[in-house]
Amino acid sequence: MAWRKGCEEVANSKPLFLTIYTVVIVGIVVSSFYVFSSIYSSNPSAAQSSAWLSSISIDNGFAGEDTTRVTDQTQNVSRSATVPIVPTPFSGAQNERPRSIWDIPPTNKRMPPLSDFRLTKALVQQRVKDNVVIVTFGNYAFMDFILTWVKQLRNLEVSNFLVGAMDTKLLEALYWKGIPVFDMGSHMSTVDVGWGSPTFHKMGREKVILIDSILPFGFELLMCDTDMVWLKNPLPYLARYPEADILTSSDQVIPTVVDDSLEVWQEVSGAYNIGIFHWRPTESAKKLAKQWKEMLLADDKIWDQNGFNDILHKQLGPSVDDESRLVFVFDGKLKMGILPASIFCSGHTYFVQAMYQQLRLEPYAVHTTFQYGGTEGKRHRLREAMLFLDPPEYYNPPGGFLSFKPYIPKRLMLSGEHNVESHFTLVNYQIKQIRTALAIASLLNRTLVMPPLWCRIDRLWYGHPGILEGSMTRQPFLCPLDHVFEVNVMLKKLSEEEFGPQIDFREYSILDNPSLPSEVERSWLDVQLCKEGTVGCDVSNDTTSVGGILKFPKHSNEETFMKVFSSFKDIKVIKFSSVQDAFQGFTDKEREDKFRNRVKRYVGIWCCVPDQSLGHIYYDMYWDEKPGWKAIPPQTSQDDHPPW
Repeated sequence: MAWRKGCEEVANSKPLFLTIYTVVIVGIVVSSFYVFSSIYSSNPSAAQSSAWLSSISIDNGFAGEDTTRVTDQTQNVSRSATVPIVPTPFSGAQNERPRSIWDIPPTNKRMPPLSDFRLTKALVQQRVKDNVVIVTFGNYAFMDFILTWVKQLRNLEVSNFLVGAMDTKLLEALYWKGIPVFDMGSHMSTVDVGWGSPTFHKMGREKVILIDSILPFGFELLMCDTDMVWLKNPLPYLARYPEADILTSSDQVIPTVVDDSLEVWQEVSGAYNIGIFHWRPTESAKKLAKQWKEMLLADDKIWDQNGFNDILHKQLGPSVDDESRLVFVFDGKLKMGILPASIFCSGHTYFVQAMYQQLRLEPYAVHTTFQYGGTEGKRHRLREAMLFLDPPEYYNPPGGFLSFKPYIPKRLMLSGEHNVESHFTLVNYQIKQIRTALAIASLLNRTLVMPPLWCRIDRLWYGHPGILEGSMTRQPFLCPLDHVFEVNVMLKKLSEEEFGPQIDFREYSILDNPSLPSEVERSWLDVQLCKEGTVGCDVSNDTTSVGGILKFPKHSNEETFMKVFSSFKDIKVIKFSSVQDAFQGFTDKEREDKFRNRVKRYVGIWCCVPDQSLGHIYYDMYWDEKPGWKAIPPQTSQDDHPPW
């Protein structure tokens, strides 16, 4: 054979050539072994281990497999303990365009071990652009917030970000969706921990530890909470202040500027908010992060944001210069700027004041603070603003939608003073209509589209004169649903035995949302109330609509609703021109009792009358059934309970 003849020739040649041939042949054998072992090995190669960082950008929402597939991959994840974070040297061009996301890893490959997801300089470097990385973190309970956060950044063509996973379930889910993720080694619970809980405070400490770990890598860090959404690329704005060590958002509700410049620090009374803040890797910033971390780890009773404010206020002032509005804080060397609350918005300046609209500015971000419905309230606010990423089925629920046009007399909105009494008169008028709509939705097994809600005075946690003096809150104003309704209670799965069937609902803006499927948009029935007995207002077994319009008698009972609308079960949206006088009431007394038991829990409180120990006032779903009802706080501690 040819190969044997070649070997014989080599054997007969000079020793030097024999050595050369031997080295070449051994090299070929070793290389072949390496190639084949890389192809057929069950362990992912180094290239495969970093595959989660590379992807192809796509613009649809829920790319890839749903989270049910995550459980199928669980057995492939190494459960080894997370190695402590240690900065590692890395060389490479930092201005290289970051790889985009949403590239789904091959399903026939194993997920890399957890050790591959450790936070290292090399890992962060993969996402850095112009020396900046944007980071958020959370647990699995906030998966939908994280997907919203990611999607909004990708819509803005921003890709230099990372997500920290506080539990393995989230890490796996994000990995299989092609989202750049790292393991924080927190071993956090996968459920919503609730604001103010011990676990909530633990999450805050994780944030500080994370900042203290990333800054020594030498990258600028834009740290964000997951309950905020980006509306405009913030990086060019932050680059306007290269001398700043820290740029932080705040809870300021009174504008100190009317343009897009930094707040006037001397006039800021609101707390610095750590839901959005930008750090540069300066010595002063690293010193601050270290001391802040040590403070929190030494006393677990300190809230991370309070600690941040306290440590910065060790020294406040003077101004760095006459123009930038930067200020020396902390150790007298750290230069800080306060981002304008009009465009780096809180839940108050965005959802209540709409400050950016009044000042004709473009907002960069909204953080869902200043709200009263827990995590569910945050979701609902973002949904009202059409900023939340929901799966397709959210926009096409079983049974279809029920919507109605609310009626509010002008006098209730504009006449007289804006005070507690006029506010409750306006809100109660709307509550009564919503109560009727909830009953109809329950009868027809449809999802109620809540109407826009108007308020005359603000809601806070403390006594106030109606609106905050100096703020830009207009009266009346379109108020978030959680100002009046207990969104978290409305979403809670209550016992049907005690409370009757669940009544699903959606935000007032859903029928205008671009994500609404065309099949829903095309399937519409307008219901116009009429006086029974007038032309075209007769109810019969063959009731039909004309041109997509149905005339329906006022004061109809349960049986009439069921009989008429059973013919329109396939219609996706039924919209009533009004619900006033639409429903006479339940025929089934037991069903009515359960309905009442459910919906009277749906309304919350207004807060608060100033200078009173009990200054809050309870809303009452059935206020109109109580003669002499007045909007007053509880008179004694025994009276301090919901009306149910």
